[in-house]
Amino acid sequence: MVMPSYNHEKYVGEAIGSVLNQTMRDFELIIVDDGSIDNSKNIIERCCKKDARIKPIFHNENRGISRTYNDGAKCAKGKFIAFIDSDDLWLDTKLEKQLAVLEKNEDLVVWSEGEIIDGNGVPNGQTFTQIAHSEKKKKNGDIFEELFHSDNFVLDSSIIFKKENLPKKGFDENLKYLNDYRFIVDLSKEKKFCFLEEPLTKYRIHGKNTLFRDGRAWQQDRVVMYRGFLSDYGTLISKKSKANLLFRMGCAYEELGENKLARHSFFGSVRVNPLGKKAMQYFFVALTGMRLMT
Repeated sequence: MVMPSYNHEKYVGEAIGSVLNQTMRDFELIIVDDGSIDNSKNIIERCCKKDARIKPIFHNENRGISRTYNDGAKCAKGKFIAFIDSDDLWLDTKLEKQLAVLEKNEDLVVWSEGEIIDGNGVPNGQTFTQIAHSEKKKKNGDIFEELFHSDNFVLDSSIIFKKENLPKKGFDENLKYLNDYRFIVDLSKEKKFCFLEEPLTKYRIHGKNTLFRDGRAWQQDRVVMYRGFLSDYGTLISKKSKANLLFRMGCAYEELGENKLARHSFFGSVRVNPLGKKAMQYFFVALTGMRLMT
């Protein structure tokens, strides 16, 4: 189990406890602290003294979330690997229920629904599926192309899979924030997914989530990520998926104020799939700059 940590002194102790309290007891928890400047390191060290299953790694400077994930994954020795962010929580039966699925098919990527909680751990009545607007998304089996038609809808703190199935690139260190999205796409290219409808993870939304702090960098990440998808998978995916990626890249350029590049991407989406159902919408946006969809 790998937990990246950075400046989550308010939450990291509870996150660690939710892993250590699993009904399935045979595991290691690798915590990689990415140069926290709050009290996170002291909290992690105290937890280590209480439970030998915790293996800490402390970066002497901030190296970014992708490097943090990759360093943790490299040190993982177990047959299966799972990730949990240091502000999220696991239900105590999470690993037990997911491993029961993996016993039948070890090559699956097993993930689950998540319950949304606030900074104080109070549920807001929503699920991760609801906030990701993915109620109608395909969540089982081959979800590779499904992931190109929306933002990421797979909760990374809920996934578990065989370590040998890690994508060769690991987490993309060229991406500051959307590395989890890229990772899930790369993983889905090779492996089928199995979704458990029971919320086995609690996903915390609070004022320190990176989306709320650095919106421009998120849009820059989108451009880099979509370019990467098109470069690596453009010849493998459908015209519909390729057109949608170009359109979404145009939307990111537009948010960054790069209107010329945005229009170029919008027209590109039309050229790729001129007979598609959304071609007229894409063409309208390319001509007018008035977006009808995102």
